[in-house]
Amino acid sequence: MTNILLLEDLPEIRTWMRSLVQQVFPGAQVSEAARVHDAIELVSAVKFDLALVDLGLPDGSGVDVVTKLRDLQPEAQSVVVTIHDDDEHLFPALQAGAFGYILKEQARELITEQLQRISQGEPPLSPSIARRVMAYFTEKAKPSQPRNNLLPNVSLTERESEVLLRVAKGYTLPEIGVQLGLSRHTIADYVKQIYRKLNVSSRAEAALEAQRLGLFGR
Repeated sequence: MTNILLLEDLPEIRTWMRSLVQQVFPGAQVSEAARVHDAIELVSAVKFDLALVDLGLPDGSGVDVVTKLRDLQPEAQSVVVTIHDDDEHLFPALQAGAFGYILKEQARELITEQLQRISQGEPPLSPSIARRVMAYFTEKAKPSQPRNNLLPNVSLTERESEVLLRVAKGYTLPEIGVQLGLSRHTIADYVKQIYRKLNVSSRAEAALEAQRLGLFGR
């Protein structure tokens, strides 16, 4: 891999991902983008071997970048790196042409191993994602079931609900990370997605939403 695109809007996660890329693909040229628009401009102007793409960006979905790269540079490979482990994010990304799908909350060593598979021609898939894909193809005739019916009118995953509750209780991001066994940057990414889904911008608003959704009784 000589030229790699890194699409991620949180600076600290971009730094973390860049270090991973430099470890797995030493000497590669890494171009960074924080928004879908900027990434599409890069894809339109620069030839890439690989794109590591987040899904939830301030100006849209990383799926649009996966699609654009597939259309303009079909020989390039796109790998989604995200916190989203639900069907609503997974399958549109794969259908758009994503070669792999990695969850950020995994240990660094596991993500490194998954990225190393790219050079061997193997799709990098987190274990839970691989199981989900297999289940889809073996049971696709069955009606799909929603993963989380707990929260009315809000499509939060169980993990997002856990993070929201702790944010509402006043825990800091590092404290939440320790409680859930996740890194601070992963918690920050969850908080970003939660705020976006709930259309809130502060802990106070998040606390009100958590109370409205009945999370404090859990």
